[in-house]
Amino acid sequence: MSKIIIYQLLPRLFGNSTERCVAGGTIEQNGCGKFNDIIPKALRAIRNLGATHVWYTGVIEHTTRTSYEAYGIPADHPATVKGEAGSPYAIKDYYDNDPDLAVNVGKRREEFKALVDRTHKAGLKVIMDFIPNHVARHYHSDNMPEGTYSFGEHDENNLFFAGHNNFYYLGNQSYGCNIDAKDCADEEYSETPLRATGNDCFGSPSRNDWYDTVKLNYGIDYRTGNRQFSPVPNTWVKMLKILRYWASQGIDGFRCDMVEMTPVEFWNWAVTKIKEEFPGIVFIGEIYQPHIYRSFIKDGGFDYLYDKVGLYDTLKGVMSGQASANNISCTLQSTADIRSHMLTFLENHDEQRIASDFFAANAERALAALIVSATIDTQPFMLYAGQELGERGMDKEGYSGVDGRTTIFDYWSVDTLRRWKGDGSYSGEMLTEQEKSLQSYYSHLLNLCNSEKALSEGQYYGLQYANPHCDKYDSNHIFSYLRGTENELLLVVANFSGNDKECEVTIPEEAFAFFGAAYDNETHKVKELISGKSIEIFANPHDKVAITVPANNGVIIRIK
Repeated sequence: MSKIIIYQLLPRLFGNSTERCVAGGTIEQNGCGKFNDIIPKALRAIRNLGATHVWYTGVIEHTTRTSYEAYGIPADHPATVKGEAGSPYAIKDYYDNDPDLAVNVGKRREEFKALVDRTHKAGLKVIMDFIPNHVARHYHSDNMPEGTYSFGEHDENNLFFAGHNNFYYLGNQSYGCNIDAKDCADEEYSETPLRATGNDCFGSPSRNDWYDTVKLNYGIDYRTGNRQFSPVPNTWVKMLKILRYWASQGIDGFRCDMVEMTPVEFWNWAVTKIKEEFPGIVFIGEIYQPHIYRSFIKDGGFDYLYDKVGLYDTLKGVMSGQASANNISCTLQSTADIRSHMLTFLENHDEQRIASDFFAANAERALAALIVSATIDTQPFMLYAGQELGERGMDKEGYSGVDGRTTIFDYWSVDTLRRWKGDGSYSGEMLTEQEKSLQSYYSHLLNLCNSEKALSEGQYYGLQYANPHCDKYDSNHIFSYLRGTENELLLVVANFSGNDKECEVTIPEEAFAFFGAAYDNETHKVKELISGKSIEIFANPHDKVAITVPANNGVIIRIK
């Protein structure tokens, strides 16, 4: 059994080789990556990094200020589009691919299918977004299967709520999102009746709302709280068909956006059906409410959920010096029974880049957190394209200002990715020595996650409780644990401080018993798996393991 390692990339950014982009520039000015740019060499490089899956973000047709009316795609009013390129989460046609990403726009679906086939040929599986909660204000599908109806087509728009409606209607309220005048073209956008916005804004949206989207009705009347799921709501039926369509295209998994904004009853109904038809397909849920995690796993059928509110936030706090490493133990205990279902990460398109001025300002400062996030259990680990190169995300791209994130709304080119690509060989010759070193570190660690059975399949045993704070074990900055199987036992020690630490780690007798491992009182020469160095240690309950742990880094020691 292999550990899932997901590499998230936006084709729009990943393949764009434009060296100098203009803030807020058009596609003609700044260019745009294409499906065809993700060539076999790129996929092999991602596979060599240790990835098992690629999450292609933004591949479904969504709002944009670029005109594709010549291809039968209606234009969007500029006041309902975020940035020039538009949000990948304001879906305009669930059954179509984004025209920006095609060399031949008329063959965009064929080009995407060819990318899926190339990805599989490279030994990688494909994950794509499924956005269940909302659609673009100008939703229009021109690629629906025969017998399928568009969202809102048969709605009674004089009603706020009806079980068979796809949208929530707010009567004659006005659309007033406070967009700058220059963004509203020659006339302001109007919508009658106004529909509720994707972030549950049941009124006129502001610029801080998801004003480019419309919330879908899954059978919940938000005025009364009533949940009307029988007969099966029309939105459920349409969404099941969409999932079935993409699964039939060879997709291996769905990253489902903001699942907590949709009822778990829908997921129970839909996921069960899809998994019966497409065995092995994976469902990953973006979710931020820990009290409903177990319901979405047990009842909703999700394989994995975002571990953002738990491990990500805790590790960020420890890295920034605002929390003790001891807090990691508490966080892990809160999800101990579902730990293997929690997907871990340190970056994604919503979060600030590690190397940005808003986070750690230096990618190497996250290596201790990387070790913990990637090796804490058998759960999937995800990294964001450019993370392994120390991408800083400090560009002012247009709609996205300087916020430490890489834009998802603008046509842009990512400097580190562009230089990694080079002439298309993905040799990394144009990277700095520091970037090459960081990429090599990521590759080595992530490949360890699957070459070492103790990491891909083994159990977790925390050691923080057995190592109270002392001079030789600074538990505010040191975090340690065991990962093991019946035949392998690894000791992991992470150092979150900016200084090398001389550590003495106690492994209690009950830890050896937990793994069914024997021990003796002899000195053993063992291998440290990150550096590759051999060291001599005692590994038994009577003698502490003495080890030097590098600053902002860690060690993984094979002790059995």
